[in-house]
Amino acid sequence: MHRRTSGPHVTSQLSGSVAAREGGHLRVVTQLGNVVIHTRGSGKIDYIVRLEADGDSNDARELLKQFRIDAREMPDGAYIRGTAAGQQCCGRLWVTITLNVPKNYSLDVSTGGGNIETDDVDGRVALYTAGGNISAGNIAGSARLVSESGGHISVRNVAGDLMADTGGGHITTGIVSGSANLHTAGGHIHADSIQGIAHLDTGGGNITLQHSGTQLTARTAGGEIEVGEAAGLVRAKTGGGGIRVVRLSGPTDLQTTGGSIYLTQVDGSVKATASAGGITAWFGSPAKHEGSCDFQSNDGDIVLYLPRLLPVTIDGRIQMGDDHRVIVDPAFPLKVSYDDSRNGERMVRVEGALNGGGEVIHLRTVAGNIRLALSDQNQQLRLYKEQMLQLQRQLQMQFRMLEQWQKAHEDAAPQ
Repeated sequence: MHRRTSGPHVTSQLSGSVAAREGGHLRVVTQLGNVVIHTRGSGKIDYIVRLEADGDSNDARELLKQFRIDAREMPDGAYIRGTAAGQQCCGRLWVTITLNVPKNYSLDVSTGGGNIETDDVDGRVALYTAGGNISAGNIAGSARLVSESGGHISVRNVAGDLMADTGGGHITTGIVSGSANLHTAGGHIHADSIQGIAHLDTGGGNITLQHSGTQLTARTAGGEIEVGEAAGLVRAKTGGGGIRVVRLSGPTDLQTTGGSIYLTQVDGSVKATASAGGITAWFGSPAKHEGSCDFQSNDGDIVLYLPRLLPVTIDGRIQMGDDHRVIVDPAFPLKVSYDDSRNGERMVRVEGALNGGGEVIHLRTVAGNIRLALSDQNQQLRLYKEQMLQLQRQLQMQFRMLEQWQKAHEDAAPQ
């Protein structure tokens, strides 16, 4: 549906207009075709339908005649419907519907096979395609974006809630002021900021979020999870990749089956479990840290960077202590001891209260080392800035790639 084949082809065009009501609602339903919506301050809705068919002249002209457009006023706005008669149109007829719509309209667009593109919209938006990509500008209301067969979805800033679902493409979004539910069967998810409750789920791609607000749940079957600043509750789980959180303040539960966990600034309670990888965590200033922490790894090392004056209690265990050890900075007065079991294994323990004690940090590894090091605030700040900048560049690069795709698509469209 999206690409013309080589060989003979013919074109035609349909056009018209419908009166527009202030702050109205436009519904567009087309059996097939791309839909491009430009927004402006006009008091009417203009539409142009470009048709192109492949084949010999007589047959191709008959195909063009089989597509019909019906546009009418409705009590709440306008309704436009596109239909193609006969199954012979599939794969041989290309349709692009371009509309000029008042910016303060709400949109409800559905196509049976094609891409959807919109400018900035002041109302709410609902876009559905059975088999194409969706690209939207800034949305002042809520947005519901669905690509059933697996196209890419991109949207700039959304002032309300956002729901985006694709059968396998990537999802990219800017700032979402409300809550967000983003799902893809296998692509990547990239988001700038989600201020409300966020549910991010992919069947195997990476998840990248610069700023998380109220609550975040992120799941991927095998990709990486990267989060910048997380102010609220965080739950993240991956079946094979690593997890990185630059700064976390709320309760956090992180799980990875095959990767490592890296935390640049810990200011809250953390439970981190890495089945095969290691765990590295930098703790924040003594005045900010609240809540106990639990770090567990089967085969990896656990490395903590602690401020000199942080009041915490350390409780660490290495199950296979014969081949692994505890490394403690001389600045920390901790006790290292050894327990020999009946089966010949030696467990290594590290315990003690720092600066009078406080919240407990539990450390458990089966076949890894435990290292407790004195943190360097300048190095920590440098890492924080570098990683936040890296996340920002990743999102900008994703938007640039989608914009390049969109421009290439527009250049290839029939004129």
